[in-house]
Amino acid sequence: MSASNTPPPLAPYSDVVLERLSKLHPKLIDLSLERVHRLLAALGHPEEHLPPVIHIAGTNGKGSALAFLKAMLEADGKAVHAYTSPHLVHFHERIYLGGKGGGAFIGEEALIEVLEECERANEGAPITYFEITTVAALLAFSRLPADALLLETGMGGRLDTTNVVARPAATLITPIGLDHQQFLGETLGEIAGEKAGIFRHNVPAIIGPQEEAALEVLLEKAERTGARVFIHGQDWMAFEEHGRLIYQDTDGLLDLPFPALQGRHQLTNAGGAIAALRQAEGLSVSDEAIEEGLLTAKWPARMQRLKEGPLLAALPEGVELWLDGGHNPAAGRTIAQAFAEMNDRAPRPLYLICGMLSTKDATGFLAAFKDLAAMAVAVPIEGEANALTPGELAAAAQKAGLHGEEAQSLAAAMTRIAKSAQDGKTAPRILICGSLYLAGQVLREHG
Repeated sequence: MSASNTPPPLAPYSDVVLERLSKLHPKLIDLSLERVHRLLAALGHPEEHLPPVIHIAGTNGKGSALAFLKAMLEADGKAVHAYTSPHLVHFHERIYLGGKGGGAFIGEEALIEVLEECERANEGAPITYFEITTVAALLAFSRLPADALLLETGMGGRLDTTNVVARPAATLITPIGLDHQQFLGETLGEIAGEKAGIFRHNVPAIIGPQEEAALEVLLEKAERTGARVFIHGQDWMAFEEHGRLIYQDTDGLLDLPFPALQGRHQLTNAGGAIAALRQAEGLSVSDEAIEEGLLTAKWPARMQRLKEGPLLAALPEGVELWLDGGHNPAAGRTIAQAFAEMNDRAPRPLYLICGMLSTKDATGFLAAFKDLAAMAVAVPIEGEANALTPGELAAAAQKAGLHGEEAQSLAAAMTRIAKSAQDGKTAPRILICGSLYLAGQVLREHG
């Protein structure tokens, strides 16, 4: 099973296979595990031959928590597999194969091999794109020995395609907010009930910071399942003190460096990762590895500052350019808080370039920036048929209390902002936000 540190720069043959799978099995969402179990059985149950699994669900922070977990485990010398979705630039990013001394994205030949094997085993039966590609990932993981597998849910938990591991080493629920309501439920309680579907009897269930309505349901589901809960604010906590991350749980206190990932919200994402490692069966790591992982974790398009590339080169000198793929109201509040704190330290006018899908609460996301951003310029998301038009998104910005304008491209939005900010004495900060698909477009074309 081969892997590569960098996904192929040109369109690889695996894209042809993925396109074929997309046509045979449309990218519709149909929450069920029956099709997945059938295909796994046809492949000899690869889900039964995985290394110890930490299964991660939640609305916001899943990817960041996974990044911390991976960095900490690898710093301890462990081989770590990881599964995430969606990808930003290349599909290969979803499947990270562990190796001693560090892992890599799945290689082109190995990806084609597992995709085509799954396609043959499926024999044309009904299945969704996400289901068959997730099974392909599990097949790849089952064939390469590793010390751990970090498994991120795609959506929900109870009926998520990843929810096929009988006994993970631990489960982790990051903060839950309103997102995907058309599939998971209209209230925090209903959504939390779906996320709690990854709990298992007598398996540690680490619960991150939650609103009361979500926490109540999580605890009820955990009691019913028999999961061993480890709750933020009760059994563990993570907070800043004198520029350091202080982590404390029932086993003691750790005085750690502030995480490398930007934003105060990363304190609890990192804390959840530490809690999961300290509770997971057979996956303990040294305090030194935890410290190194905090300093080396990377997660693209989450409070990422772009320091080079054609977009930045086209801007006036001194402009800061940032990228974040957050796309729901809770993420908007978190990102806005991070930029407000940044502005307190080093004041600059903030401008947004935003693209969003029509399935998201654009007004709710943008409302968090009402008293912070000077302008929100709405742009299309190339290749996404269900993206809001710039006009629709600009109207949502106006409704959220922002000055909203529209542009037909990222370059045009940059020009609009540069013109608007030219009379200011301080070079602005520009944040490209609202969608992981838009973030992927930026990294693919301008990163």
